[in-house]
Amino acid sequence: MNTFPTERQKSWLILAGLWALLLVLAALRPLAVPDEGRYGEIGRWMLQSGDWLTPRLNGIPFFHKPPYLYWLEALSLATFGIHELALRLVPALHVGLMLVALYLAARTISTEQIARRAALMLGTSLTFLVGGQYINHDMAVAAWIGVAIWCFAFAFMAGDKPDATLARLGFVACALGMLSKGLIGIALPGLVLFVWLLWTRQFKKVLYLPWLTGLALFALIALPWFVIAQQKYPQLFDYMFINQHFKRYTATSYNNPQPWWFYLLSVVLLLFPWVFFVLARGRRPVDARTEPAVPVARAWQSLCWIWVVTIVTFFSIPNSKLIGYVLPVMPALALLSALGWERAMAHRIRAGRVFTGICLLNMAIALILITQVGRVTRTGRAQDVAQALACAARPSDTLYVSDAFPYDLPFYAQTSRPMVVLGNWSELRQQVGDGWQRELFEGADFDAQAAQVLQAPAALARAGTEPGNWFAARTGSTLTQGLSGWKLFYQGAGWVLYRSGSQLAAESPKPAEHEGLPGCKHQSRE
Repeated sequence: MNTFPTERQKSWLILAGLWALLLVLAALRPLAVPDEGRYGEIGRWMLQSGDWLTPRLNGIPFFHKPPYLYWLEALSLATFGIHELALRLVPALHVGLMLVALYLAARTISTEQIARRAALMLGTSLTFLVGGQYINHDMAVAAWIGVAIWCFAFAFMAGDKPDATLARLGFVACALGMLSKGLIGIALPGLVLFVWLLWTRQFKKVLYLPWLTGLALFALIALPWFVIAQQKYPQLFDYMFINQHFKRYTATSYNNPQPWWFYLLSVVLLLFPWVFFVLARGRRPVDARTEPAVPVARAWQSLCWIWVVTIVTFFSIPNSKLIGYVLPVMPALALLSALGWERAMAHRIRAGRVFTGICLLNMAIALILITQVGRVTRTGRAQDVAQALACAARPSDTLYVSDAFPYDLPFYAQTSRPMVVLGNWSELRQQVGDGWQRELFEGADFDAQAAQVLQAPAALARAGTEPGNWFAARTGSTLTQGLSGWKLFYQGAGWVLYRSGSQLAAESPKPAEHEGLPGCKHQSRE
């Protein structure tokens, strides 16, 4: 009896090993701010409040994106507890889906060796090892965009008429993509497939798609939340689709302006160094009748190129650009890179050793980045202040903040009440650009009661005379000068924490076991 694994079993073991490595790396660092603190806390708040309809940041509605990410975060937190890895399981599962979909697709249209190589290229890249654990909406929508493209492409290539089952799976993937991040979950697969079908002269097959059942599945999955949320918040569609989709795409006033070549550099970083093999050429065969070294039909190669070029071009047009937007092209780039390696390197004697060496180098780079990021970002985070607050505050206490928004503090302290955020809000509405203040006051327009946590700086003086209040500010804040009634409680790396009343921190009695916040049990990690 042969006890050695088959080639296919080896591939699955490699995929499982890559995902296990991702989880290990995901457990080695604190939350990054603002993104991971923001999106992770929205998921925690959803679980704590029991409000699964309205995503909320600091108790205020947050409708920049649909709730798919937050639902999964809340479920993961409920299952595994309140910690970073529970949050990171969500993007990790989606990048795992991206990896498996790439492997299955490549294995079907090429060979086991090429499919495994493409999976290893993606699985040892920063896309997988770093982007695959980053808590935001980008990896989820990228994964479902990729699944939708693969499903529809295989459906169209099945024969004169599309395969109905695969097409229906494509509609389901588009629905989950829309729930992940809005209209791009539909627009990008549709755009890629539209161009590809025209290029390969298959567009007439669109008429034979299972439109009735496909759209029914799409509507059943994607539409209920939008319909119910719109009924409760009549201005939702205008805010989410017009403001957060179309205006962000066309306006020049949003954050992160970048030059047109930004995504060319991004793909190099995200798939380094494999992406350089995309254009690699092999030796010309002596016999022109020799079978090509890369057994992949032209239609599939054209799909990958159109996939990459269309999406990169789409996101290069807006003035505002973020590196995560280009994640949907990574499966296609990884397959093109594997094909390039097959042409240029596979025949070389030491190709296997070189490939293994590059994989190990990439893993080492990811490990260094992950282990150093906590130290580098220490002053920007509020994790240390959150730990001090959690072990001294009562659940009924109120925390005031100013100057900046400590996105990670509520998550680590596991507060049960929104923070009171101080600012000249009438002026900020007129002056502030795309930033954390706008997130709060635009969300507050949906809920007048939740908006009460946005108060003027004058509230700080009164709160200092009342017990049970806390104040967190950035180190060097002007509001901390000449504070009346507040006493310094804890000096953090980048934030400082004050306590109301005349009792000094050193004289404070140790809180009873029933006091303190749940985050006091959370072990701080720097």
